[in-house]
Amino acid sequence: QVQLVESGGGLVQAGRSLRLSCVASESIFSNNALNAMGWYRQAPGKQRELVAIINGLDRTTYADSLKGRFTIFRDNAKNTVYLQMNSLKLEDAAVYYCYARRGIGTYWGQGTQVTVSS
Repeated sequence: QVQLVESGGGLVQAGRSLRLSCVASESIFSNNALNAMGWYRQAPGKQRELVAIINGLDRTTYADSLKGRFTIFRDNAKNTVYLQMNSLKLEDAAVYYCYARRGIGTYWGQGTQVTVSS
């Protein structure tokens, strides 16, 4: 069972930046396009939504509304994926969940809270 541990959430002022990290207990990517790690988020009263995904060939997918402000990247040696969030807005406040897909398995982290103040 793969375990995912997020970190980096917290309180940040609108317009500032924050970087989230997610460490997997096992290697995920293996240069396989079908394997991936990424981030979803869920705000109060809303459904969980995709933020960004990166696969084993470094292909990235972003929510259209976040392109240009958020960047996902990975460090294979550390089994870690990062989410760099710039120019944060009030509407970015949510619980951010790390996600991993390896073969037929999907895994979720416990989530890290991001709060954006005005």
